[in-house]
Amino acid sequence: MKLHRNLQALILAFFACIAAAPQTPPSAPAVGTRLSVPNNLLPVDVLVQGPTEAPGDLQIICLFQSDPENKLLASLASMDQQLGGVLTQVRTHGLFRGELGETMLLTPKPGVIAAQRLLIIGLGDRTTFTAPREELVGEIAYAESERLGVAAPTFAPTVIDGGFKGTDTGTIGSDFMKGFLRGRAIAAALYAAHTGPLPKVSRVTFLAGPAHALDTQKGLAAVLNARQ
Repeated sequence: MKLHRNLQALILAFFACIAAAPQTPPSAPAVGTRLSVPNNLLPVDVLVQGPTEAPGDLQIICLFQSDPENKLLASLASMDQQLGGVLTQVRTHGLFRGELGETMLLTPKPGVIAAQRLLIIGLGDRTTFTAPREELVGEIAYAESERLGVAAPTFAPTVIDGGFKGTDTGTIGSDFMKGFLRGRAIAAALYAAHTGPLPKVSRVTFLAGPAHALDTQKGLAAVLNARQ
């Protein structure tokens, strides 16, 4: 009996050590990886890719208010370079002020960026930015996609690349999706009341960097599954 108790104690100690051992965090997905967001409402993917390289009919990015100190970083700087400095020009000359909800549609020459068209949505003042502002951005992204006849838009929040570091990408993704679904609900209601066309948007791709893709996937899934 004593031997049995000792063996049992060793087994319990072994499993306790396994439970207490630090868990290895999941590795960041590689560039080009497409992560599905399981839900029963709308096909949604997270693509680990920058907005200049992501293919599609419509690429959507965001810019903060065009103050001189708001520099374009990372993917935004790359996009500006690919476009020959157009983003800098429109911001510098006040053609795009970056006010919340302001939009500008660009149609670059084929091959300049992977997408056929580029839609810019203003985020407003960077110093007062909070993630719930993304709800309006999501609603605008949906409405503009419908207006342009785009069935599968691609969205890159570009908040961090715009110089803001006070929120996480999962929260940004979830707030964007709340607005996107609201826009979808509006379009469906108008169609049902015979006061609007048949909605065209059938899926959306959300872009994220390798370090933020999994958090973004969780944030989007939380909203989509809560609405089912």
